[in-house]
Amino acid sequence: MKTFVRRMQAAILLVCGLVSVSCAGPRSRIVPGDSRTDVYLPLLEGRRIAVFSNHTGMVGDRHLVDLLLENKVDVTAIFSPEHGFRGKADAGAGVGDSIDPDTAVPILSLYGPGGDVRPSADAMSRFDVLVVDIQDVGLRFYTYYITLCHLVDVCGESGKEVIILDRPNPNGHYVDGPLLDMRLKSGVGHLPVPVVHGLTLAELIGMAQGEGWLSEAGNRCRVTPVLCKDYTHGTPCEVPIAPSPNLPNLQAIYLYPSLCPFEGTVVSLGRGTDKPFQQYGHPALEGRYSYHFTPESRPGAQNPPLKGKVCYGVDLSALPDARNIGLDLSYVIDAYSILREKGEEKDFFAPFFDRLMGVTWVREMIEQGCTADEIRRRWMPEVEQFKSLRKKYLLYAE
Repeated sequence: MKTFVRRMQAAILLVCGLVSVSCAGPRSRIVPGDSRTDVYLPLLEGRRIAVFSNHTGMVGDRHLVDLLLENKVDVTAIFSPEHGFRGKADAGAGVGDSIDPDTAVPILSLYGPGGDVRPSADAMSRFDVLVVDIQDVGLRFYTYYITLCHLVDVCGESGKEVIILDRPNPNGHYVDGPLLDMRLKSGVGHLPVPVVHGLTLAELIGMAQGEGWLSEAGNRCRVTPVLCKDYTHGTPCEVPIAPSPNLPNLQAIYLYPSLCPFEGTVVSLGRGTDKPFQQYGHPALEGRYSYHFTPESRPGAQNPPLKGKVCYGVDLSALPDARNIGLDLSYVIDAYSILREKGEEKDFFAPFFDRLMGVTWVREMIEQGCTADEIRRRWMPEVEQFKSLRKKYLLYAE
């Protein structure tokens, strides 16, 4: 039988331009949950299995689906998130159902044109246990965890068990940003956590259940984590495969908290270039900055903001120690201040900015001329409260 792996690696090379992502420090020897087959394969014997995964669900050089099939596990369905099972679709783009041509396992999309899609009753009837293996990056507006929350809800309603093959969180070493005002709950914010929550997926779901943030059925759902070995929250970790088309390397992953807010502004953060989430710019920044880039259509960014326009701004791709900058709003403030000096700040912020930040007061403070440090001081008390609450749900040392 042909395997998923050749198709997955080819797709990753095409979309992201790489398969490996370099470490932020000494090479770690973390063993992710999906490599601990001795722990979870016995739990799957004689049961129908659905897999929630995408192109990141690799166990060494094999995809988890291949590994399960090779071990005679009855895989009856694959659920895919935003960007699709192969990780090629644009952010927010609807993804349809399909059949894997090599294994004939149905691939059921959980991300349509309007965002998350609830699995049908037919889909839920196909399995007994849901196995989760997907690389998250630890941010409230990164949508994989939202899809998983919905899956835990429906699994609870249907009496299905969930097994999470946990993976390291590359942004798991800190907590930062305002907590979500649940009045702004949306497809980019589902739980009352900070922008950077510092939890793995297993820890986050454990906290959501423990705090009663899921549906009544979801809070009761039986969730079994298979933990990483030799991982702590302070461990610099590899991300062997780019988790989505526009996070091609660790630098982008580390800068993601600080640059993603540009999605809710008129400024480009480099979608449609070879440095997405590693630069920002706008035509009106000409004169202040000489560095420039031009967004163009490319895989994973078919119609990027400011497509075909020369954007002047800042290149952060070589910024040293990006792992430790936290959520730095100075980049957004910089761009806003320059456009305001030019009298071009009108419509700088779109409503999406507030949904990304999870509150309205961050935008209001920027518009009032506050500094990044002043804004951070406002959210730090609630961050400290969250960190205290978070401690009882940690599965790994800090």
